Amino acid sequence: MESGYVTTPFGRRAMSLCLLKIQQQADAGKSEPARNKWKLFRAVCEARTELGIADRALTVLDALLSFYPEDTISREHGLIVFPSNAQLSIRARGMTPATLRRHLAVLVEAGLISRKDSPNGKRYARRGREGQIHDAYGFSLAPLLSRASEIEAAAAQAVADRELLRVTKERISICRRDITKLIGAAIEDHLPGDWEDVFTGFRALIDGIPRTAPIEQLTSTLGQLGKIRERIINQLEIQINLQNMSANESHIERHKQDSESSYLSESEHADEASVGVTSKLAPSLPSECDEDNARPVDDRQSNTLRSMPISPKPSPMKSLPLGLVLQACPQIADYAPGGMVRTWRDLMAAAVVVHTMLRVSPSAYQDACRSMGPEIAATIMACLLERGAHINSAGGYLRDLTRRAERGEFAVGPMLMALLRTSKSPEKQAG
Repeated sequence: MESGYVTTPFGRRAMSLCLLKIQQQADAGKSEPARNKWKLFRAVCEARTELGIADRALTVLDALLSFYPEDTISREHGLIVFPSNAQLSIRARGMTPATLRRHLAVLVEAGLISRKDSPNGKRYARRGREGQIHDAYGFSLAPLLSRASEIEAAAAQAVADRELLRVTKERISICRRDITKLIGAAIEDHLPGDWEDVFTGFRALIDGIPRTAPIEQLTSTLGQLGKIRERIINQLEIQINLQNMSANESHIERHKQDSESSYLSESEHADEASVGVTSKLAPSLPSECDEDNARPVDDRQSNTLRSMPISPKPSPMKSLPLGLVLQACPQIADYAPGGMVRTWRDLMAAAVVVHTMLRVSPSAYQDACRSMGPEIAATIMACLLERGAHINSAGGYLRDLTRRAERGEFAVGPMLMALLRTSKSPEKQAG
């Protein structure tokens, strides 16, 4: 049907070495076996980035393939399709003639089709008496068939790259979750370590990932996150081993210890803390009057402190270092005795003032102290003071945190770290 591989374009379109190369490649690929046209089209869609074509060009190629009479593209059935621009536009979802011509040129330049122009530039076919096509002019699918193996290999590679990208993103997400929760556990358990710097470096690494990062950058980021996670796990394992060694030594030497005297010492320490909270904090509170002007606010807050259930038992939640709390919540110091927080007693005294100022009911604050301990409750009040402009009801928010803490769903560490990052942000430092 085709007399040769060299065909020059009709009209003003010039011949180029690229067109000659495409025709030579199509002629050299005569040994390429037949392909199902729709499977080959799906392979082109998968490899469109490698082939350098867009979705509109794929729409035109889809329309061209729909004019091929057989499902299998082969040289025995002929490789020329000859639809008019009007018919091609209809099957290309109503594409305008100018857009259609532009994307046909893209397919030719990409080496997926070639033109076989007639003497007058029209597209038609000559048929014999038996109805068979002897000669046809239009668009040749020979380049597409000759590059079938190359296209299928590119499609398989594109699928593999996409799967690798998906798996890498999933591993990054899991690694991010592990690092965040491990740092939170270390902070909650008061384990030694520069966890703030580790968390800051981790966030800087995550924030540096662009929205459409290449697979190479994601792979490098995954490796760095893996090193951070491994370093954290190593530090936590060291602490676990130290705790196990301490427990073993305590078990071996238990007969040398006086458990009753130890218990009394702990109880005395707890009683001292209770006495310090109930007797030393109340005189430092403001001396404003209540609604009925019958007694000063000092007495009411003193009664609130006396009614707080400060138990000698360890708190249900472990508090954070006092220095870290003050670094994240510096405003709480203004409400402490003397305008300075030196001990946890000073912080709890300031929290009593703040919870009254934020209109948190005494019962809500007592419930928080009972569920989470007075130190954690005071820490939360410091956090609420820092974020007071963004919270509509501090009392309702505190009750919600108390319920979550009772269910084991709340930890104060992440809240404090978030405030610490905010206080160190360039915008806040500049302000």
